[in-house]
Amino acid sequence: MNTPLAAAAALTVVIALVHSVLGERLVFSRLRQGTLVPTQGGTLLRGHHVRILWATWHVVSVLGAAVAGVLLMLANEPLLGPLHLGLLKLIAWAMLASGVLVLIGTRGRHPGWIGLTGVAVLTWLGLPG
Repeated sequence: MNTPLAAAAALTVVIALVHSVLGERLVFSRLRQGTLVPTQGGTLLRGHHVRILWATWHVVSVLGAAVAGVLLMLANEPLLGPLHLGLLKLIAWAMLASGVLVLIGTRGRHPGWIGLTGVAVLTWLGLPG
């Protein structure tokens, strides 16, 4: 097993779970009135805007879990071919770009950039030779 890729997969799952759970507790719990999908946006956002923000928030977590699955599958692959290497590089660059976006967007105050950058580094470390 490729340990750095397995660690990247595990970290990605943790990030996805924390993202959804804390998003529900810290952001969306204040925007709903007894319903699953929040609709209370105050004067700034209409109900349909809040709904799509909620859905998009959780889509990010689902896609993160899918990326973790790909990382775990590749961590268990004994021989990584050119397609595998291309996928890993794509994941590493996407995670790094995501980390930079969170870093810039929050001026470093949101810890998500650390986790996302960590996934990028672990993925690069998992590349052969």
